[in-house]
Amino acid sequence: MGFELTSSAFKSGDPIPRRYTCEGEDLSPPLHWGVPPAATKSFVIIADDPDAPVGTWVHWVIYNLPLDLRGLTEGVPTKDRLPDGALQGLNDFKRVGYGGPCPPPGKPHRYYFRLYALDVMLNLMSRATKAQVLDACKGHVLAEAQLMGRFGR
Repeated sequence: MGFELTSSAFKSGDPIPRRYTCEGEDLSPPLHWGVPPAATKSFVIIADDPDAPVGTWVHWVIYNLPLDLRGLTEGVPTKDRLPDGALQGLNDFKRVGYGGPCPPPGKPHRYYFRLYALDVMLNLMSRATKAQVLDACKGHVLAEAQLMGRFGR
């Protein structure tokens, strides 16, 4: 497997199961990725919805994921710092950690989970925003992978 992002819960382009949304348990989905480029030091995952009525809505910001990880289990705790040292940022619900899809009624929205392999650990505190994390990533992204799921109500 190359550097790609997958989930055992849904395939790219498919509906995201309710379990991972505001209509279910609102758990983060399990994610898996392959071997990153040799110079990788950490990973970042950002999940967002470009179809939100107010513009792109950020659902998850997690960074400084350790190099030896090849995935995340379902239901990552919504804490500032995880036991492996990874940090979580603020989503647009103004909470730390994952906030699942919760679109207004109507056409299903697209939810992008983007994985970045970086050549550094980011020098950020927990609760950073997507903009702060992406700014810190500039010039350090070695590879990127994405997984897109859909959800509508």
